[in-house]
Amino acid sequence: MTGNITLTLAEKLIAYLRPGAPGLMLTTGTDGYASSAYTWLIVMDATRLRFGVDLGSSAMKNLQRTGQVAIQIIGPGEVCFLVKGKARQIKECIEAAAPASIMLWEMEVMGAKDQSWPGVTMAALMYEWPAEQREAMLRMEQAVYAEMRDVKS
Repeated sequence: MTGNITLTLAEKLIAYLRPGAPGLMLTTGTDGYASSAYTWLIVMDATRLRFGVDLGSSAMKNLQRTGQVAIQIIGPGEVCFLVKGKARQIKECIEAAAPASIMLWEMEVMGAKDQSWPGVTMAALMYEWPAEQREAMLRMEQAVYAEMRDVKS
């Protein structure tokens, strides 16, 4: 592709997503406007990402209708990417996320745009759990990432 858009994920993005990370999922509603939702992400390889989608959400309906998704990923340092692609559901429910009902989807990357600026450090997109829930939520989040990785597509 031209400029800073590639057909595969950059090594620095793969390294950031390998253990799992939060991202911002963007879909298009029936009204033609963008809709956003936080999601968990993992990388499978240089051409595939997996992410969670809340059952019954507008994001789920948009994905079922179009299969199109973009994901904004902001990590530490110079990790700032917009990744676009086609998505498909691969599992009805991520058990480790219970009692939440979160589906597992996989994106085939069609374009990854490096949006970082040389010399500019980005603040990572991250969750901050309440102190009394922090340890339990971090354990659950790690279990979710592990399950997302282990599902055969």
